[in-house]
Amino acid sequence: TAMIEDGALEGVDAVIALHVWSNHPAGHVVLNDGPSLAAVDSFEARLRGDGAHGAYPHQGSDPIFMLGTVLPAIYGIPSRRINPLDPCVVSVGQVSGGAAHNVIPNVVVLKGTIRSDREAVRRKLWDELDQALRHSRLMGGDYTLEITPGYPALVNDPAVNSRLREVARDLLGPDRVAEARFGMGAEDFAYMAQKAPGAMLMLGAALDDGVARHHHTDIFAIDESVLPLGAAVLAETARRYVVGELDG
Repeated sequence: TAMIEDGALEGVDAVIALHVWSNHPAGHVVLNDGPSLAAVDSFEARLRGDGAHGAYPHQGSDPIFMLGTVLPAIYGIPSRRINPLDPCVVSVGQVSGGAAHNVIPNVVVLKGTIRSDREAVRRKLWDELDQALRHSRLMGGDYTLEITPGYPALVNDPAVNSRLREVARDLLGPDRVAEARFGMGAEDFAYMAQKAPGAMLMLGAALDDGVARHHHTDIFAIDESVLPLGAAVLAETARRYVVGELDG
């Protein structure tokens, strides 16, 4: 975003990008027109109770007990509150509360991520998360919710994508070019694709060892020999854009 604010995309006709994919066959690429990666938002919620001695739970309200109702409500949002045709994810990645085996805490903290590919769905997810947390009030507690908006959804421009597709087929062969949505991950290149027609391709870089080396894990690894192929696709696409403009 700092580059955009500094005017890096002023007068730019198109932007292209590449992302490696550690679980896709090495040297194969995947392209997709339209929504391809999700918008990402993070949230932090606090369930509040009175707390109590573990031997006398009736003397206060228990945020851990509230959690037993709140979590199913949160996980039910994508399956019961959103149209099944609209991709979305709500995941809780951290739950923390309490410090002793015999003390009921007065606060439990939840942190998580929200994914979507349409702005209307994105806003509805925020509202539904707030509604889910209101279950705590029915159990004598309360809550706070802070949502931090992140990257927008990546929408690949079909015209730019067609250039990438043509080059990928020419350089790698048509049998190495597939069409599929990338997933519910997120990518800050989406900001650039909002300011200029843009597209990203996914470059398969799986190691031939039969191990699923997922991104953002401690066993992540890629076949680096495919990197020149990706660079060549990007460079040739850029060259054809320039030559096409000069010829015109």
